[in-house]
Amino acid sequence: MRLLRGARRVLLENWTGTSTVPSRGLYPHQWSWDSAFIAIGLRHLSVRRAQRELETLLSAQWGDGRIPHIVFNPAVPLDAYFPSPDFWRSSSAGAAAGAPSAVETSGIVQPPVHALACRLVHLADPRASARRGFLDRLYPRLAAWHHYLAECRDLGGHGLVSVVHPWEPGMDNSPCWDAPLARVEPAPPGTFRRADLDHGAATDRPTDLDYGRYVRLAADYRDRGYRDDGPPPAFAVEDPGVNALLIASEHALADIAAAVGADPAPHLARARRLTAALVERLWDPAAGLFLCRDLRGGGLIPEFSAAGLLPLIVPGLPDEIAAALVRTASGDHFGLGTSVRLVPSYDLLGAAFDPSRYWRGPAWFNVNWLVERGLRLHGAVDRADALRSAALDAAVSSGFAEYVDPYTGEARGTRDFAWTAALALDLLVTSGGAGTELVTAEREMAAEPE
Repeated sequence: MRLLRGARRVLLENWTGTSTVPSRGLYPHQWSWDSAFIAIGLRHLSVRRAQRELETLLSAQWGDGRIPHIVFNPAVPLDAYFPSPDFWRSSSAGAAAGAPSAVETSGIVQPPVHALACRLVHLADPRASARRGFLDRLYPRLAAWHHYLAECRDLGGHGLVSVVHPWEPGMDNSPCWDAPLARVEPAPPGTFRRADLDHGAATDRPTDLDYGRYVRLAADYRDRGYRDDGPPPAFAVEDPGVNALLIASEHALADIAAAVGADPAPHLARARRLTAALVERLWDPAAGLFLCRDLRGGGLIPEFSAAGLLPLIVPGLPDEIAAALVRTASGDHFGLGTSVRLVPSYDLLGAAFDPSRYWRGPAWFNVNWLVERGLRLHGAVDRADALRSAALDAAVSSGFAEYVDPYTGEARGTRDFAWTAALALDLLVTSGGAGTELVTAEREMAAEPE
């Protein structure tokens, strides 16, 4: 099968021996939520390699519990990616927060998909997982990660996680950040060089002005030792996608706790508290969508992002809210199943919509994987089946693109993108569409050197 062969090829070519890069050119290091999504697909080809993906990432965890959004490969030249390790200076600037001394990382985080990924990897072969002590070793690290987010990052004091940089929610260039970013004085253009433009069209990427603001925020966070106490920074936002993923991962962590003989009750209790706070703080009944909240600006941000649909993955979400989200997904703003086959990253009717520019309209495969899972969870099976079919078609036809035009399916960003391959593979296998070819691919992957 073309998809299976292509996905296996991408995951093999992007494997470094200990982890998987998102893409060989544009993203030559290990990224946090990328690795979680990649492991979800890798489990169908090599459970051992999927476990190692997550173990490598979590070995770079900081003492305060945070999982950094990048783990740098020291063999990669500094000018291959910016901000590079000499910008973040994690081992020195982050020493007080417990940054590891043996590996350089960034100092910010990404959405917490990791417990969900660990549980799925474990379930792919529970006996092998138990034999290696996979969950026993990772459970304390995952618990510390969730504690960091829930306690250290509740900057608003209302029970939700806050992000302090647009890169942290993963939707880097979303129009949701335009108003909060407007308060940030950008770093002067001559003080940094954008390596991303060596690998992608400028019309697909964030503007130089936005990038200057990203650099300023990261430098300010670094210069205060990556501390989260004190007054909220210039950019402090409660994001529904980040919080929804933490809730889903708390449910997964409860299952992991039970599997290793720990008490699942605290994780379930935190999931309930987070769900209540998510609904109270970020649900907008008139919009039929969860919105971001700007802690410095003091209100909800009136932009419709796909992040607002991600609470569909939350178990126990009130039925009426889940039903409203399904209607919104297929309504005029996101057009799923009507004007488009894949969920766009931003409002089709929004003034800032752009079908090509990074997170300002294109459809991303991880978002669609999450929405597909959420639709299925809340009983919208036909819609989930249609979305799965569309995602599989788009993955192959785009050459496993980083993202695609939501109207035409035209490939955007880089090609041979690892999470696109991994999540397409997961959708294929869980639909029962892989058959005997999967067994052959598993054997071939197992024969490859680690």
